Amino acid sequence: MNAMIDSKSDRGDFLSKATAVIVEQSSNDQFGVSELAEVLSMSRSNLLRKIKKATGLSASQFIRQVRLEIAMDMLKETSISVSEISYKVGFGSSSYFIKCFREHYGYSPGEVGSQEVENTEPKKQEPEALEISDEEPTRKIPTRALIITLSILGILIVSFLVFYKQAPPKVSDALPEKSIAVLPFKNESSDSSNLYFVNGLMESTLNNLQKIRDLRVISRSSVEKYRNTTKSIPEIAEELNVSYLVEGSGQKVGDQVLLNIQLIDASGDRHLWSAQYNREVVDIFAIQNEVATKIVNSVKPIVTPAELRQIQKKPTENLLAYDYYLQALDHFYYRTKEGLEKSIPLFEKAIKEDPQFALAYANVAIAYYFLDIYQAEKQYTDKINNYADKALLYDSRLPESLLAKAFYYMHTNEYRLALPHLEKALEYNPNSSAVIQTLADLYSQYIPNTSKYLEYALKGIQLDIAANDSIQKSYIYLHLSNALAQTGFVDEALKYINKSIEHHPENEYSPYLKAYILYAKDRDIERTKELLVREWQKDTTRLDILQEVAKLYYFQQDYETAFFYYDKFVKGKQRYGLDIYPHENAKIGIVYQKMGLEKEAEDLFKTYSDYCEGDQSIYKSASMAVKYVHEGKNDLAMEQLKVFATQDNVQYWIVLFMEMDPILAPLKSHPDFDKTMQKIEERFWKGHNQLRASLEEEGVI
Repeated sequence: MNAMIDSKSDRGDFLSKATAVIVEQSSNDQFGVSELAEVLSMSRSNLLRKIKKATGLSASQFIRQVRLEIAMDMLKETSISVSEISYKVGFGSSSYFIKCFREHYGYSPGEVGSQEVENTEPKKQEPEALEISDEEPTRKIPTRALIITLSILGILIVSFLVFYKQAPPKVSDALPEKSIAVLPFKNESSDSSNLYFVNGLMESTLNNLQKIRDLRVISRSSVEKYRNTTKSIPEIAEELNVSYLVEGSGQKVGDQVLLNIQLIDASGDRHLWSAQYNREVVDIFAIQNEVATKIVNSVKPIVTPAELRQIQKKPTENLLAYDYYLQALDHFYYRTKEGLEKSIPLFEKAIKEDPQFALAYANVAIAYYFLDIYQAEKQYTDKINNYADKALLYDSRLPESLLAKAFYYMHTNEYRLALPHLEKALEYNPNSSAVIQTLADLYSQYIPNTSKYLEYALKGIQLDIAANDSIQKSYIYLHLSNALAQTGFVDEALKYINKSIEHHPENEYSPYLKAYILYAKDRDIERTKELLVREWQKDTTRLDILQEVAKLYYFQQDYETAFFYYDKFVKGKQRYGLDIYPHENAKIGIVYQKMGLEKEAEDLFKTYSDYCEGDQSIYKSASMAVKYVHEGKNDLAMEQLKVFATQDNVQYWIVLFMEMDPILAPLKSHPDFDKTMQKIEERFWKGHNQLRASLEEEGVI
């Protein structure tokens, strides 16, 4: 009789092998369920079944659990930062790593080895039907980065998408005629050290095609998952929503380059063009230009003379410099701390060989930017600026040079100075997902502009569309839903937030956003409060939800209940040393004043006044109106409100909640108040309708 396939010993051996593979690949953020199945030589469905039976977890949960256990060991045994560890265990975002770690262990990675922080108990029971336990389990401090990303009324929920290797789906399902994906090239050499050169050939093909505005080119992050795929060409094309695919393989043998490349019409799995190259390395740029020309002639996009000049431009005349550059690029692409640190000296070697190598200068600047991005104290500001300036000096039209300088301005919080560099970079590379996502982030968070935010979010999802797993898809849909909600596309936002929850029911941010989307749809504030309180009870460290619940009671002028939540929120901020939501301090000040806490209220109004003076956003006039009302200067407040009524692209939440704010009550008797509020709403819907017409014309909604 044959032994049972799933005996305990077999299951143990299987889990040991699977765990060993995950540990080996722990730093590879692209290693997922499909890759694990392939290494273990089993089908994806069989892998899912065996992991579920052995552990009770899904395959993606099992992989994530192993990564988290590795992280725990590293936190206990090393002194490196949480940000560094998150990348060493394959998390593309430290914020997402912290979230997963806290869900798994019950506390944040920063608290490993420290004593637990006691949670403040509520002073009274929540009124009405909602019961809030006074005996919440001890929780841990929420991270500053996590809290700041969660403001529904003004901050991008998942801004880490700019750096996270994931990709939203198209809103429109229509297959664009001139769309192409360049699949990862295969290394035909037995020498694995040649892989960097083959990857460089693929990267150059991709970069050349990306410069053509009339061609939609899928980003590298979306195609990377197909490096070792067994999927057919039609399957890949359907997932990527493209008409054409480029496949290639090659190797470098001494001074010779061997390259096989083919262009495939995905609709019929039909080869349109193929070629074999056996040339000397000195001909590498000629090969790259010829490949781009052949593809363009087959697909027939419109190519402008300026685009053609960009494609034909050689990055360097020095082949040794270019070889160092390709070696660096192989480490640089994945954005891990280790990879970035390995790439910098190789880029610098390229610069030493060619002191005018703009692309190498730009990527050194970008590498230093990403090394510094999660650091409280910046170390590389001057390096970023100097290398970016060198890149611009030697090629002011290179998209990477412009992106590097934009990153410098973002590094120094000069966001408006970053904009023209990003816009110019997009002009020279219309398919750059990095530039598009950075613009979406800026317009969502730092330079609020809802229509611009949605415009770039939609452009980005047309280039990055192949999510690796259901959790990533959940955050993708969350991101898209947030952009749609801010611009008043309520039904569309509800559709995608439901998809977000469907793909990952444990996503703790999607129910939070859905509560507000439902309010936008039905104006049922009691349901909104109930949904938010339910989310807060799941995790009482959620200061973001605390202040939202408090605000809703404040809008209803239930100041006693608002104080119950606001007081916990304020004490939480003080306990954790957080300076968040300064724009809410006027509301909190009113509530404290109503509760007789005059000194505390005065301090809150002072910090709100300081915030108003420093506000450079389109909301400054609205903030100043609130400030003047509190000071009894109603005429000045009304003038500021009139200024705000001339602003475009404000968030829909302003239209929904501004008139409800009790602090504006003294203005309601002003003869211009109703007319001004009507202008604000009319201006919003005029912009919304123009945006809808534009998006419908482009076929993206």
